[in-house]
Amino acid sequence: MHKGCSDEELIDLLNGGSREAFDEIYRRHWSAMYVIAFNMLRDHDACMDVIQDVFVWIWDRSGELEIATLKSYLMSAVKYKVTNVIRMLKSRQSYLDQIETIEPSFDNVSSEMELKELKAVLLQFTAELPERCREVFELSRNSHLSNKEISIRMGISEKAVERQMTIALKRLKSSLILFCILYVSSF
Repeated sequence: MHKGCSDEELIDLLNGGSREAFDEIYRRHWSAMYVIAFNMLRDHDACMDVIQDVFVWIWDRSGELEIATLKSYLMSAVKYKVTNVIRMLKSRQSYLDQIETIEPSFDNVSSEMELKELKAVLLQFTAELPERCREVFELSRNSHLSNKEISIRMGISEKAVERQMTIALKRLKSSLILFCILYVSSF
């Protein structure tokens, strides 16, 4: 229906709520976005997630989009999202590396096993957090960023950072309480 429209016209139609315009934008640009993402990530599923995130963001803001050059905007958005994914993966790896370097100060096998169980609980805890919550938690705890630095890096308010940290810390507390209860009950 909108195949003959320019990108600028499609943005105007999208701002008016046209699902067909959105579909046409996707049809025109997703493959170029995929190539950029794949050249950086080399992971099909991660690339598809990045592209989906960009298009969800665009759809959520339809009605208020002010984009001069759609193709440039989309390609920049993909690069930005990929950079965030890479940063998150590095942060997660850093966190895993830190956990691996924890040296037990115990002499017996039982204590080492308990430490491994605690590490597993912490890994499972971070893996189960919602994406944004996990990213905030890892930036705070692994990268040692302040709430303000996290809000700037993620493009969200400091209040949103505080809410995400509150969620993460409450869940961590619950996980650790459960671990301690199970640990104590094993005696």
